[in-house]
Amino acid sequence: MSMKIKLLGKNPDNIRKILARFDLIDCGSETPEAVITYGGDGALLGAEREFPGILKLPLRDAETAPTCAEHEAEKVIRQFAAGNLPVVHLPKLCAVSADKKLWAINDLVLHTRDYTSALRYRVFIDGELYAQEVVGDGVCFAGVHGSSAYYRSITRGIFRTGVGVAFSNSTEVVDHLVLPETSTVAVQILRGTGVVMADNDPEKIELHEGEKIIFSQTEEKALICNLAGFMCPECRYLRHHLLPLNGKRK
Repeated sequence: MSMKIKLLGKNPDNIRKILARFDLIDCGSETPEAVITYGGDGALLGAEREFPGILKLPLRDAETAPTCAEHEAEKVIRQFAAGNLPVVHLPKLCAVSADKKLWAINDLVLHTRDYTSALRYRVFIDGELYAQEVVGDGVCFAGVHGSSAYYRSITRGIFRTGVGVAFSNSTEVVDHLVLPETSTVAVQILRGTGVVMADNDPEKIELHEGEKIIFSQTEEKALICNLAGFMCPECRYLRHHLLPLNGKRK
């Protein structure tokens, strides 16, 4: 039985012939049953913004990311077409300020707009004051999947459940937190201008003195097929050790 898919990526022609062999048909302007991204993490994050809630199959672009034998594109596509790949339901994060809203899979980051000046802000957790005043570069609010990204670069740790809050380059001693997934974190700007970013979304929210942003994990889910294979440690090793500086396969 054929499946209507949307193929996204910089080099899609590299796998179009493979998709046709497994009766995966380009949906054109119709709503797809699934989205296949051929690229890296950014392609997957962008696809979720464009087609929220629709099943995604991320594949690494062989021109820039060699894979182990188990996760070569044709083998993964064959398993996908046969319905033999697991689907992970990733919770999505949300940042809300007044009438503005951003969604993320990895993390939401509040950062000072002016890189030469620190941001002063106040932090509330579930409506209770947590930090009266923090001076630093900003705050990272991460989900489980994003714990291995910016959150890890700040804290040198990851987490497996809940949501994480990390404070970037703060002058005060403020503990990084792992909170229940139902927690909300509100940050109010005391001085300076902050910019809120979601994953690799080009859209941003700018915050000024007195304004507040609220971070939370939502009931919305991103449906990702074969996520473990996409994040395979062996494939990662090959990407970092077999590619020359120009990003092409040796």
